[in-house]
Amino acid sequence: MKQTLSGTPWLGAALVLAIAGCGDDSTGDSMTDPTTESGGSQSSTTAHTTSGTTSTDSDSDSDSEGSSAGSTTTAATTATTTTTASTTASTSTTAPTSDSDSSTSSTGGGETGLADLLDADLWEQMYPEHNALFTYEALISAAGDFPDFATQGDGDARRRELAAFLANIGHETTGGWADAPGGPYAWGLYFKEEVGCEMGDCIGYCDPNNMQYACAPGVTYHGRGPIQLSWNYNYGQAGDALGQPLLTEPGLVTSDGAISFSTALWFWMTPQMPKPSAHDVMIGTWTPSADDLAKGRKPGFGMTINIINGGIECGKPTPPQVDDRLGFYARMTELLGIAGGENTTCESMQPYG
Repeated sequence: MKQTLSGTPWLGAALVLAIAGCGDDSTGDSMTDPTTESGGSQSSTTAHTTSGTTSTDSDSDSDSEGSSAGSTTTAATTATTTTTASTTASTSTTAPTSDSDSSTSSTGGGETGLADLLDADLWEQMYPEHNALFTYEALISAAGDFPDFATQGDGDARRRELAAFLANIGHETTGGWADAPGGPYAWGLYFKEEVGCEMGDCIGYCDPNNMQYACAPGVTYHGRGPIQLSWNYNYGQAGDALGQPLLTEPGLVTSDGAISFSTALWFWMTPQMPKPSAHDVMIGTWTPSADDLAKGRKPGFGMTINIINGGIECGKPTPPQVDDRLGFYARMTELLGIAGGENTTCESMQPYG
């Protein structure tokens, strides 16, 4: 859980957004679906220094592609940028080998289900520069409330889902740059909130028309946590699901590691109609509709990108943000001893409207 600044971690998307105006809808798909880019977007080659580890880049739709007023679906993340970032995380020095025969589906999960794939040593190997908030113990605690995470399907499916989740949260919170010590993908989970928003200046992530989750006075809803939860309605819905007062106390996402990881797992496991959940996409229980197939949407890592930030990153030649996600995914699959599978990019997938 180093917080070293031996180098110049990217400030990335969130800083650019903060300067341009927090909560600018242009960084997401729409106000009815506002998940903007969060984490490490990687579109420039200029590095920036920072004095702490309190902010994240934003380049995912998880906040703008969430749900609008009165909706029960959700999504979470932050805003987009023109800077680059990268992330990585995790445990033991000896990666588990892929074993779809011996590691068959486990339906009960939490600690036993996840911990048999990922231990504390591997966690530190995956994310050697992670913020002190993002501990292995916090992840295991959060996973206890999501027993289906990384416990369904054979060993290959379980590891592949875990790798996809770890890769995406690595990218969303990356502090890496091209020549970073240990490589750009060793800096996942570096920032715990959107860069430039630490002092409460990013007031733009409030939808005043959402009466169900009305913005509380004196707080902001900028990107926080591994998946960069953003916007008042996403904090409200996540809080309802988790039994936490996130609408009035969004700072819990940056002060309590288990709650922080819970917001990421909630987003990962929750379908956002018409989008499936990233969980179902990775374990093979999602069957694309005829419309999905016509629009190039197929199961695989690329589809998780479409769910998280399709409006910005999909349906076009692979942009730097996707390259960064793929770099994290390659790292995580290697450390978990599993092949990446098919459909890893989303350049041929139309995003959801």
